[in-house]
Amino acid sequence: MSAAASGSSPANPSGDGWAFCAQGHKHWGVYGASGLLVRHRDHAGHEWVLLQHRALWSHHGGTWGVPGGARHLAETAEQAARREAAEEAHVDLGALRTTDEFVDDHGGWSYTTVVVRATVALPVAIRGGESVELRWVRTDRILGLDLHPGFAATWPKVCRLG
Repeated sequence: MSAAASGSSPANPSGDGWAFCAQGHKHWGVYGASGLLVRHRDHAGHEWVLLQHRALWSHHGGTWGVPGGARHLAETAEQAARREAAEEAHVDLGALRTTDEFVDDHGGWSYTTVVVRATVALPVAIRGGESVELRWVRTDRILGLDLHPGFAATWPKVCRLG
């Protein structure tokens, strides 16, 4: 991704490692990153999204965002988002229909939000150590949470997708 990226090479296709974008920000994911924005509309017409409360040890720990993480070398954004979501949450990913994507390009590094739709609010539980909590949150209540800075910056755009 970036000339300043470290932690991976074509001999090691894992995207785990830090990279710096053209704006000088430090990001996790040598080849960029992506996350899965799972949406659901209930019978009353309320829109819900599945959010992850990030473990305190993680980058921007203690904040809320979507399950996601570093892309591997040969992965599409959707493949990475689904893989990361499966690593972080027990949720039926096969029941999710992809509807849209949003790319937040920082110059030399990008984060892709993959928007998927669930027909029902799927049961979900934590998998692994990267989450404190996973929760369905009504979209009109999201701004009341302490959001991951990247998610907070893109929410006004991605909230309209899918």
